[in-house]
Amino acid sequence: MPLPALPLILEPDQLEEILHNDDLLIVDVCQPGVYERVHVPGAVHINPGALVCGTPPAPGKLPDEARLNELFSSIGYDPGKHIVAYDDEGGGWAGRFLWTLDVIGHKGYSYLNGGIHAWNNEGHPVESDVISPDPGKHAVVINHEPIADLSQVLAQIPDTNSVVWDARSAEEYQGLKSGSARKGHIPGAVNLDWLDTMDASSNFRLLPLGALRQKLEALGIGKDQKVITHCQSHHRSGLTYLIGKALGLDIRAYDGSWSEWGNREDTPVET
Repeated sequence: MPLPALPLILEPDQLEEILHNDDLLIVDVCQPGVYERVHVPGAVHINPGALVCGTPPAPGKLPDEARLNELFSSIGYDPGKHIVAYDDEGGGWAGRFLWTLDVIGHKGYSYLNGGIHAWNNEGHPVESDVISPDPGKHAVVINHEPIADLSQVLAQIPDTNSVVWDARSAEEYQGLKSGSARKGHIPGAVNLDWLDTMDASSNFRLLPLGALRQKLEALGIGKDQKVITHCQSHHRSGLTYLIGKALGLDIRAYDGSWSEWGNREDTPVET
């Protein structure tokens, strides 16, 4: 049976209806121990660490093309399949993976709203068997359009049509604490903590899109701006990138994030 058109933000009930469709690839981006205990039936697993290069001082940067090809081969990647991703923390790693799909030019993906928390807590079927798919045979190529690099972030500072969405905590944004050598934020950046975009009482689902749009518009983030989002390592901002996509924003992600910016001596900083 053909796979119906699926929304970007997919609810557990919607996924259960199509769970065994051959045109679907379900990707679990939970911590390995979680996947081994419980996951959506048929889901293949990606260790979140495989999505980042891991090299200081900016360990959150995109892996190189060779590593990406190894990663996508390991999950049996097929560009013709619709991919549904989820995690165990409210969408950071799943969003990071979906951003990576944009980077390789994949068409057709969804986020399982609430991830494994919503799926498991609301009584949907689960399994614990580790899935080992046949290796994928489709090479991937990096498309740089979804990526903002250091020079592009610097260039947007005086641009009134651009805005940086800092997804870190208020304490990090204000310079009260930092995971890098320097504290503060990118000049002109606005702050909305990724945790303030989800509802813990609803199994960590995203807030309604209308409410998210209002939060962002109050900060000056809307469809008229070019948006760059970041956090410390482009993990938390995986979720904010996804939200930007869901709201139809012109959004890119700075994968160097504060780990790169805050560990340099030549980048401007505000507190």
